[in-house]
Amino acid sequence: MEFVDWVVANEKVVRMSCFFGMIVIMASWEYLSPCRALLVPRAVHWANNLGIVFLNSFLLRLAFPAAAIGVAMTAVEQNWGLFNYYSVSPVLAIIVSIVVMDLVIYLQHVMVHAVPLLWRLHKVHHADIDYDFTTGARFHPIEIFLSMLIKFATIILLGPPVVAVILFEVILNLMAMFNHGNVRLPAAVDRFVRWFVVTPDMHRVHHSVNDDEANSNFGFNLSLWDRLFGTYRDQPRDGHVGMTIGIRKYRDARDVTWLPGMLWLPFRGKISDYAINRRQWSDDE
Repeated sequence: MEFVDWVVANEKVVRMSCFFGMIVIMASWEYLSPCRALLVPRAVHWANNLGIVFLNSFLLRLAFPAAAIGVAMTAVEQNWGLFNYYSVSPVLAIIVSIVVMDLVIYLQHVMVHAVPLLWRLHKVHHADIDYDFTTGARFHPIEIFLSMLIKFATIILLGPPVVAVILFEVILNLMAMFNHGNVRLPAAVDRFVRWFVVTPDMHRVHHSVNDDEANSNFGFNLSLWDRLFGTYRDQPRDGHVGMTIGIRKYRDARDVTWLPGMLWLPFRGKISDYAINRRQWSDDE
């Protein structure tokens, strides 16, 4: 297939073009039609969130030069994984691989909320007191390393076509920026679209300070998983404009907005009893 060969041959160009193209689209959309007023100046928010993104990219390149694409190529060469062991239609292998990898991302997301030690890392993502497209890529470097190792294991076991890994990486990055966007689709459009993929309104609920709302809507791409596993919530109780974004006890900009504070955040305080089964809510919380 010519398209598949072209994507594999131009993998870096495809990924970088989509990444920077989506930044332009979402930044323009948020500037022209924001859903919520920002608490932090846009320039400060973008500079620090994108700063941790580029730091993570640099560290990943040092630690894992081959990255996920290289592992996928090695799996093909060594006949590792399900789709390299059994012969199936290339199109079917690509579709199933993307869906399965998306499921793994969902399960990983649930895990980092459920395990207190991992929540310490993941709270860097949730501690953002604003919610815009840069939030979608704001993760602590240690969590990024953990995510990459889980991705490697999935690729080795699954044996996806190389093009499936490339497409999945592109889709995941695009969707993460889209569904963290400080934007809103028209209500009727949102109701339809979220039957298939995660929308900004759907995922914004997940960034609420209320534990029961933060422990819902874990999907980054396909909305199927939240509906299937019972973690779906339609709307935030205080509305999308009235809801409070972030973590209740972390509101100081030095800790949650500026890059040094983000990097140090997982190491502050004792390991909490935060658990995913806190799905109840009261005014006392």
